[in-house]
Amino acid sequence: MTPAVPLSILSVASEAFPLVKTGGLADVVGALPAAVEPHGIAMTVMLPGYPAVLGRIGPVRTVHRWPDLLGAEARLLATQVDGFALLVLDVPELFGRPGTPYADADGAEWSDNGLRFAALGLAAAQVAMGSVPGLSFDVLHAHDWQAAMAAAYLRYLAPDRRVGSIVTIHNIAFQGRFDADLFGSLGLPAEAWSIDGVEYYGGVGFLKAGLLAADAITTVSPSYADEIRTPAFGMGLEGLIGGRRDRLSGIVNGIDPVVWSPVSDPDLPQRYSADTLDLRAANKRALEEEFGLERGDGPIFIVVSRLAWQKGMDLLIDCLDQIVALGGRLAILGSGDADLERGFIDAADRHPGRITVRIGYDEPRSHLMQGGGDAILVPSRFEPCGLTQLYGLAYGCVPVVARTGGLADTIIDANEAALAAGVATGLHYDPAAVDGLDRAIRRAIDLFAQPDVWRTMQRAGMGADFTWAESGRRYARLYRDLVRHRVSEGTA
Repeated sequence: MTPAVPLSILSVASEAFPLVKTGGLADVVGALPAAVEPHGIAMTVMLPGYPAVLGRIGPVRTVHRWPDLLGAEARLLATQVDGFALLVLDVPELFGRPGTPYADADGAEWSDNGLRFAALGLAAAQVAMGSVPGLSFDVLHAHDWQAAMAAAYLRYLAPDRRVGSIVTIHNIAFQGRFDADLFGSLGLPAEAWSIDGVEYYGGVGFLKAGLLAADAITTVSPSYADEIRTPAFGMGLEGLIGGRRDRLSGIVNGIDPVVWSPVSDPDLPQRYSADTLDLRAANKRALEEEFGLERGDGPIFIVVSRLAWQKGMDLLIDCLDQIVALGGRLAILGSGDADLERGFIDAADRHPGRITVRIGYDEPRSHLMQGGGDAILVPSRFEPCGLTQLYGLAYGCVPVVARTGGLADTIIDANEAALAAGVATGLHYDPAAVDGLDRAIRRAIDLFAQPDVWRTMQRAGMGADFTWAESGRRYARLYRDLVRHRVSEGTA
């Protein structure tokens, strides 16, 4: 069998683990290079030069300079991280700031985010077009609104380009919408200001522009690909998505088995496998101590999440007293809406030792929670894919999830047939409402009281393959199909 011709992919995003992370986007972008490498794909990741990124990379070389990148001096740095190629767009005027990639230390979004991520998109498009000697790519893969303008720049600045483009929607609720006066700063031709271009409800729409320009669109689960074609989930873009459904596919995210493995996890006091689940008890005791929970044999529910309406956290607040009344305990790690944070803190004050909240995010602590918790609650109103439920499967922390998007695609509900066949991996509930969540929690507590049944669910989840193996194959196939399609159209 003749080996596949190697392809070179430029993956552009606003964050990537382990360099900078605010959510699941970073995990996906960070894992993709290793996932596609076995399939003859050489992937280079391109990131903004935030202080956190520049402070964590090793020796670099400057491969390009822009005296004026949308009004700012910029340079492109090349290096490697974990053996994979990395490009960093160093623009101190735009990215050399404290805080998160998107907001200041007080949580206020940077007022020039439109210009910042337009610069990332323009630079990425120019790199993909071959403007930097020594760098050549077959496909540009842009992630979410922060990178989506790269596909739009390719469309308008290189209409006869050889390189193909893909935009992946990680969460369509975040679209990058800005005032119309930004358009004059984007360096696009006048014809780009139209309903078939970047104009969106009288302003500029980054994600909308990228989706219109891309040769292919992906999202992070098959169910979410169906959902975003409907008004309930499309967030105003359902018409565009439906009109391009022949270019749309859903590919479930994977998890990195090196980073997320209970057999080798350095953040667990006791490592274990599906065959040594009794050892998890030591982690449960450590979790109780870390969170100040009362010791006991009842179930510990965990939540590792943004505390936001999308994540159904307001629904969970209404169930907290019931969890305690039924003998459960709860450990929460996350931050978000101030009112929701206060709701969880108030519940912890009502139930000391039974409910504990840690505001913020801590990677090692999240590993301990998965390795010591009994069940992870994911009550999202919508969830493109979700990763925390996959981490739960890998660690034997049984997921209790709303039946939506990637949650529905990755969890097998503990109905009678699935339990009898020994294939159930978690619990679904539908709809995403308080009474449904309350019933799911009651079901989880009832099943936890049946140790053999619970143990079978844990082992079934731990035996599921949600690594990047299959997803990597699907992305590699998509890249090759896109290149072949562009060749057949005479654009290569």
